[in-house]
Amino acid sequence: MNYPQFWLQASPKLKRLYSTLFVLLLAILATVAGTFVQLPPQEAQAIYDQLNQTTTSPGLLQNIFINNFPLCLLMFIPLVGIGVGLFILFSTGMAFRAVFDIQAASGLTSSAAASDLTASTAILMLIAVGAVFVLEYVSYTIAMTESVWLFRRILQKRWGEFKIAAALIGLVALLLIIGAIVEAFAITASL
Repeated sequence: MNYPQFWLQASPKLKRLYSTLFVLLLAILATVAGTFVQLPPQEAQAIYDQLNQTTTSPGLLQNIFINNFPLCLLMFIPLVGIGVGLFILFSTGMAFRAVFDIQAASGLTSSAAASDLTASTAILMLIAVGAVFVLEYVSYTIAMTESVWLFRRILQKRWGEFKIAAALIGLVALLLIIGAIVEAFAITASL
């Protein structure tokens, strides 16, 4: 197989970085692609209601982590994980679109909601949303990239990759816990 010159000259760590950045780009593109899918109003309303129920239920922090971590673990499955992850992120984009469509249809995106918003609160919310995005997408990207690396190393019978995978699972668990804390804070602050 003919690999590009930059890949052939890259160190193993740089190859991981390149592959991680490529998977991150794919993850973002999958989510954006999902936002272009318009669901029927009944399905969009069901997604909106389910998300609202989740955000108002007790144990929000635990619910967020319990939702995200098992999905992330699925993304570690050798080779299959990247497909599962991209499907999940595409579905996430569809959910974003559904929430936006329901809010737009019901007028919730009007300036009435923004009238109680101060500049400092808006900036804090943007930082929180950005932090959650980075923490979750970096976690998912790490898992999907390791899915490919695990598959490659299994074919090469290089079993040391399982140690790396275990360490990365611990890392993404930590990132997702931090992300759940920030997300729970952002949700409760906006309610």
